[in-house]
Amino acid sequence: MEVEGVIIKEYPAKEGVSSRTGNPWKSQEFVIQTKDQYPRTCLFRVFGADKIEQFNIHQGDNVRVWLDINARAWQDRYFNDVSAFRVDHVDADASAAQARPVAQPARPLDNAPSDVPTDNIGGESSDDLPF
Repeated sequence: MEVEGVIIKEYPAKEGVSSRTGNPWKSQEFVIQTKDQYPRTCLFRVFGADKIEQFNIHQGDNVRVWLDINARAWQDRYFNDVSAFRVDHVDADASAAQARPVAQPARPLDNAPSDVPTDNIGGESSDDLPF
């Protein structure tokens, strides 16, 4: 799933050490707002120091984000986790041009009949249909 919009909020990165493996981890959250007629917002997380550096996301950036949604249980309740696995920076002018396609004039039909046939109007027909 992908969503395109503007980063409206950048939260500070969080880091720590896994109690299970002892490996260090780093994660950062961002909020994106779409440019639709009725804008929507979505909080997503980037996990891993390498991904945070690779994506290089900052507030005000126009981005296209590929998301993975997963729910996890905690004390008999479920919470959604929206993770970004790919982020592309998008040119604002190019995305606006793609969103509003230019209408092209209709092409005339090449095989359209130019005159209405006048054969057998009001006269006997070769077939015997009553209508």
